[in-house]
Amino acid sequence: MMRRLTIGALLPRQHTASRSIVLANSPAEVYATITNFAAAPSWRKDVQSVQILSPTRFRETGKHHAITYDVLEQTPTRLVTRIADQNLGYSGTWTYSLTPEGQGTRLEIREDGEVSNLLFRFASRYVIGHTATIDKYLAALQAHLR
Repeated sequence: MMRRLTIGALLPRQHTASRSIVLANSPAEVYATITNFAAAPSWRKDVQSVQILSPTRFRETGKHHAITYDVLEQTPTRLVTRIADQNLGYSGTWTYSLTPEGQGTRLEIREDGEVSNLLFRFASRYVIGHTATIDKYLAALQAHLR
C-alpha cells in the first residue's frame, strides 16, 4: 500500500484523456441523448438514478456513490460538464464534441481531470486507466443508439 501511495505521489495530479467514436445517428439525435441527463439510467448500467437539481446541475447516483455535475456549456455541437463535488479525491471536466461524419456523428469526449487522492491517482493510471469511464460511456451510448 505504501508503495502505491509513493508512486501515486510521483504521478502528475492532472491528466487529459480522450476517445472518440463514430455513431450512425445524426448530431441532433446524439445531442438529444447525451443532454437528456434524466434518461441516463435507461441506457447506462453504471447509473441507477439522476436527480435534476437545476437547469445546469444534476446528480448521478451509481452503485457506490453519487456525483453532482455542473453543465458549463451546452450548444448543439459541444457539451461541457464538470464535477461539482469537492471531496471525492478527483475532479475535472468532460468536453463532448459532436461533428458530422458521413451519415453519422463523430463524438469525442475529452477528460481534463485532476486526482488529488494518491491511491486514486495510482489506480487511475495503472489499474483502471484514464479512459475507462469514457470507454464505458461510449460503448453504452453506441448500444443504446443502435
